[in-house]
Amino acid sequence: EVQLQASGGGLVQAGGSLRLSCATSGFTFDDYVMGWFRQAPGKNREVISCISNNDGRAVYVDSVKGRFTISGDSASHTVYLQMNSLEPEDTAVYFCAASYMQLSNYDGRTYCPLLYDYFGQGTQVTVSS
Repeated sequence: EVQLQASGGGLVQAGGSLRLSCATSGFTFDDYVMGWFRQAPGKNREVISCISNNDGRAVYVDSVKGRFTISGDSASHTVYLQMNSLEPEDTAVYFCAASYMQLSNYDGRTYCPLLYDYFGQGTQVTVSS
């Protein structure tokens, strides 16, 4: 049985930090790209970062680049998202997901996969101003 268990969300003041964790089981961790998504109230779910467990390459959307860091631990099959300098606009439910598709390169940029095989439940992040 595939499981993705996200944790680490909470309430933090603007400028603060949180570290999200996503513990996984039931699939070959190193064969997948792990992504972090978020969904703010009234908005679509968006992928904000992903990492190739095979080679460690990471991708970030512009809105979190320089503030968030994704990392993976093959030994524990866990992926992390370190979030620094949090802003009220980061308030959302955060999800982790696994994709068997690989990162893609186009026009000099690297992109996260479009399709994901497994999603975990979300963890709420609230940033107060």
